[in-house]
This record gives sequence, C-alpha cells and structure tokens, in this order.
Amino acid sequence: MKQNSLDQAARAAGISLDYINVNGEKEAISDDTKCALLAVMGDPHDAKKSPLPPVAVFSGSGKRQLTPQGSGVYHWQLQTEKGKQLSGELTAGESFTLPGPLAQGYHQLTLSKGKKQWQTRIIVTPRRCYLPPALEAGEKRWGALVQLYTVRSAQNWGIGDFGDLQTLLEQLAARGGDFVGLNPLHALYPASADFASPYSPSSRRWLNIIYIDVGQVVDFQQSPAAQKWWKSAKTQRALSKAREAELVDYEAVMALKLAALRLAWAHFQARDAESEDKQSWAAFVREGGDSLRYQAAYDGIQLERRAGNAQHWGWPAWPEGWRNSQLPEVQHWCEQHQEEIAFWQWLQWLAQQQFSRCWSRSQALGMSVGLYRDLAVGVAEGSAETWHDPELYRLRASIGAPPDRLGPLGQYWGLPPMDPHVMQARGYQPFIDMLRANMRDCGALRIDHVMSLLRLWWVPAGETADKGAYVAYPVDDLLGILALESHRLRCMVIGEDLGTVPKEIVSLLRKSGVFSWKVLWFEQEKNGSYRAPAAYPRQSIASASTHDLPTLTGFWEQGDLSLGEKIGLYPGDAVKALHQQRAEQKQALLDALHQAGALPARSPKKADKLAMTPTLNRAIHRFLADTDSALLGLQPEDWLGMTTPVNVPGTVEQYPNWRRKLSKTLEEMFADEEVNKLLNAVSQQRKPG
Repeated sequence: MKQNSLDQAARAAGISLDYINVNGEKEAISDDTKCALLAVMGDPHDAKKSPLPPVAVFSGSGKRQLTPQGSGVYHWQLQTEKGKQLSGELTAGESFTLPGPLAQGYHQLTLSKGKKQWQTRIIVTPRRCYLPPALEAGEKRWGALVQLYTVRSAQNWGIGDFGDLQTLLEQLAARGGDFVGLNPLHALYPASADFASPYSPSSRRWLNIIYIDVGQVVDFQQSPAAQKWWKSAKTQRALSKAREAELVDYEAVMALKLAALRLAWAHFQARDAESEDKQSWAAFVREGGDSLRYQAAYDGIQLERRAGNAQHWGWPAWPEGWRNSQLPEVQHWCEQHQEEIAFWQWLQWLAQQQFSRCWSRSQALGMSVGLYRDLAVGVAEGSAETWHDPELYRLRASIGAPPDRLGPLGQYWGLPPMDPHVMQARGYQPFIDMLRANMRDCGALRIDHVMSLLRLWWVPAGETADKGAYVAYPVDDLLGILALESHRLRCMVIGEDLGTVPKEIVSLLRKSGVFSWKVLWFEQEKNGSYRAPAAYPRQSIASASTHDLPTLTGFWEQGDLSLGEKIGLYPGDAVKALHQQRAEQKQALLDALHQAGALPARSPKKADKLAMTPTLNRAIHRFLADTDSALLGLQPEDWLGMTTPVNVPGTVEQYPNWRRKLSKTLEEMFADEEVNKLLNAVSQQRKPG
C-alpha cells in the first residue's frame, strides 16, 4: 500500500498517525504498526452502503440535522421510544431536520425507497450526567474506598462479601459517611479462582459470585444436607484456615462456597414453582437472555474442562470446536447440561439480590451516593464475553499504554479492545447494556481509565507495547449516552483520569458533568508545593491514594520504594532518585499541612524527623476533608496505618496482588478508638461552615 493511501486508510479507521511521547515530542507511528492494526480491524467500511449512518447521537437542545447520501427522494418514518410515529419525505444531499420536540431517549428512523429500507437509531441525550440532589445543593460528602475482597470479619468465609458490605454501610452511616466505593465486582473465573484481578474480568455485565454471603442464602439455611455439611468438623477446619490466612486464598474460598451453594441449589430446585423466589429467579433469567445464558454456560464448561485438564484455563486453550459459544459442540453441551447452566444463572441471581439489598439499605440509611461501582476498561482475552461475542472484540490486539519513564517498552494489558466501528454498527447497544448492568443498584459509577472514551492504545498481538498506536473512539456520542443512562438510572459518574490525559478530554469530561479524580500525592504545583484544599475543583473526588499506589503510611515510610527495590522493579540505581524525590514530597506535604492549619502550630516542621503517628495520620485526613472536592474517598488501610499495598502495578509473580487482607476485622476496626477519632474528625471537617 502506498504511503498516502496507507495513512488515509489508517485515518479512516481511526488510527492516529503519531502520539506525544514521554519527552513531550511528537513521535510517528511506524507503517508496520499501521498495517498490523488495519489487518486486525478488517475493513470498517465493509458494511452495506446506507444513506445514513447506523446511529446518530444529539446532545442538549441544539439542531438535530442529518444529511442523507445517495440520490433522489426517500420516504422517512420516525418511531419514538414511546411508540409515536411521524413520517414524511426528504431529498438526498439536503439537510433534514428531525421533527421536534423529540424527547431524550432512543428512537428509530427508517428511510425507504421502493423495496429498500435503511434504519438509523436516533439517540437524544442530556449534556450533563446526573448529580445527586445533595451534591447539586453544594454539600460535601465522604465515604470509604474498599477493595471488598480484603475485608475481614467474624462472619465471612475468608473473603469480604455482600454481608460485610451491608455492615460497612451501616457503620459508616452511623459515623457520618455517605458511601462505600468498591473495586470492580465483575464476573471472574470460578473454575480458575486464583485468576483474581478485578480488572481482567470474564464479563462486565455479570457479578463475581465469590462475594455471595452464603450464610444469608435461605436455601442454605433450610437445607438439612447443607447444614450437616456446615456443622462438620472438616468444613469448620477449612473455614477457619481460609478466615485466618493472611492473604485471600481464592481457591479455598471458592471451593467452600461452591460446595455449600450446590447443596442450597438442590433445596431451591425442590421448592414450589409458584414461590416468590422461584418467580423472581425465572424473571431474572428471562431478562438476562443470551448474555446470562452463555455466561453461565462458560462457567460450567470451564469448570468441567479444567477438572479434566488444568491447562484448559479458558477458551483460547480449548479444542477448536469449543472456542465460540455458537459452535455445534458447545450447543450440544448446552442442550445436555440445562441444569448446570441453571445453577450458574441462579448464582448470578443470588449475587444480584444480595447486592441490591445493600443498595436498598444505603438508601434506607439516607445515604446520598450510597454505593459506587467501578467499571474496568476491558475484559480478558479468555473471557466469556469474547467467547460469546468475538465480532465485538478485536482478539488479535490488546489495549495498553505507550512507553513512559517507568515502562520504556510501554504496557500490554492483555485485554482485547472493543471495536468502535462494530459498536456504531450496532447502535452502541453493547455500550448501553454495559452501562445499565453497572449503573444498577448504585449512586455512582467510576469509569477506570476514562480516557478510553476518547482513545485507546492498541497493540497488535505478539508485539511489545511500544509497537502500538492510539485508536479513536466516538467520544461525543459515548459521553452523550453516558449522560442519558446516568439520568435514567440516577447514577453520577466519576472518571479515573490519572496518568497521561489528553487535553481535549479534560474539558469534555468537565462539560459532561463527569467527576475528576484528585489523588493527594499527585496534587502538586510546578514548584513542588502541594495544592491548598481550596484549590481542589468541586466537580471531583479527592483521595489520599488508590489501589495501585502506596498506602498513606507506606508512602510516608517509603515502604513502597523498599518493596520495589526488593522485587527488582527499579533499573540500576533509579531508586536513589525516587528516595530523594519522596523526601522532598514529604517535606512539601508537611508544609501544606501546617499552612492549612491541619496540624497544631507546635508540631515538628521537619519531615525527615517525623514518623507516621495517629496525630499526623489524622492531620492528613483532616487536610483531605477540607478540600473543596464534593466527594472524598478514604481507604480503611489508611485508618489502620497499614503499610503494604494491595496491588503493585507491573508485577505478576513478584507480589501477591489482589490478596492482601485488612489488618483488622470490621468488628475490631469500628471498635478502635483511633479509627473512630479519625472518622469523627473527617465528618466534622466536611460539614459546611
């Protein structure tokens, strides 16, 4: 392909021809990368020629015009979401204004000429996302940012669960807290429970069944077989071992829960078909449709195949005839295993019921945000979603990040990207379904790597991440749909906008009412001083840290740098410069605490002489509580003075990511005098005046 036509084809497919590198310079994308990505995509213009695009999104109250291609006169018919029909004629090449007033929502425009028909989905959206009334009125709220799997309690089975989540909500509400922010709760891999990263899910539409609180399940309580199993010495020994383990033992916990839930399922099946729960489950299965059916089938097949061969971790490792949900062998398996599919569907129903009850409890407690969920940026290659819908995902590519100072070869995340052209061809339905699944039963949705609405770094399979390029996504359309679903589900939106953020998306997010994320460690001015609390934007959530960063005490004691050095994260003597930088950051932070009056005037002024103490911890929390950000998210790790991180980016075998538990049980934590003093200080500081 000639240079000009190659660049033209790349541009038409949305592939950027260059990017700004770590030194702030423009770097060209190689022709090899352009060719590889074009091959991955196929021809985005392969669709049958139509006079109009498959979907058109109109935000706010501006003009709603379309210009049909082709020639001659078309008959048009518009069916509104509420079923009203309007019709008329229009001429190709002339701009056509949609009839008004057209309500926000999803409408269908059909053009016809002779026997031919073409359809365009018309989506009318608000300009800004939903905001809860309390925040609209200018109030400032705070809550806990919890990695649910890390929670210890007297009741759970060795991993935090939805029962613990209800306790967290009650205890926080009693102390003036307004929400619990959660890690992604997406479905993972029950048959490969150790594959535990919440950011590499099997499906973003279904839940992780490991979070079911088995003790709450009525059929577990009422089944004589389940209770006999529960009371046996063997079960109790396994349970104690899982509870007392320092790290989450996913395999052990999953084995216990599946054993218990199989017995409960047998009891549920024997119930009267007319019972309320049976009816509710049947409705859930109907509503879940093919997506739920094949999620359940995938879980069942994966369990069966792994039992026969541990190497069969997911569909890419299965025999050819099993690598797609629609293949004859898979369909035959589904016909033969209806009951097994029903069991996994039932587990999804249980998880949804329990999570829904947590949301209802938060609302009964008067919480404004209540729960916030986290939407991962993609699904793993060997996921149920890619198995069931391979057309939507580009399986010969992965998303990642371009080279930077910490990763000179860039990052390869092993998550196949959604194809923006297929999303558009389907009227954005996959995006809409994903938002609806994640905005239900919560007051806020955090979108991980929110820049993905604008662009993603695609890396062809088999290449290192420096051989990738940015691929554009229809950001205005996606933001419009996000705002529409946000209002419909009364769910505000938080965008994780840390790292390299292109200027163009910053203002788009702000105008769309998407909250920014402000992490204390990064809120420094050019001269190194920390931003004053009053300088934090109102349309943001502030936090000390995140799951990818050191805890507050870890940062202060530089434990993260020692850990990184120990496990070989830093090349050469790079760690020396990092220790020097940290010393400067600590001093700047201490200066900021004094300037803000968060510490008593007589407190030490030299950071290198100061260890982390409950007083200093409280001062940092008070400083954060004083920020102008409408929301403040605090981590229990920081209340407890923990030093070890839950995740160390860039590691796989070197560190037990996603496994480190909290140092105290919920019961101990909320009875702790220092914790209560700290939360009381935060609550007082967040109040107006």
